[in-house]
Amino acid sequence: MPKLKSHSGVKKRFRLKKSGIVKRNKAFVRHILSTKKKKRKKQLGKATTVFKGEAKTIKRMLGH
Repeated sequence: MPKLKSHSGVKKRFRLKKSGIVKRNKAFVRHILSTKKKKRKKQLGKATTVFKGEAKTIKRMLGH
């Protein structure tokens, strides 16, 4: 059976840490920033982790 290709959309959106945790960037940071508070914009700029159930699917799509 041939190798499966990794999902190119997932490759661009997620990073896999050495510990196996999947990192992602948060949404809602691109535009309409004037209505958002400074604290919220700072928190949206930081990366976060993915839930365990979703991480399993993402790892499969990344080819791990």
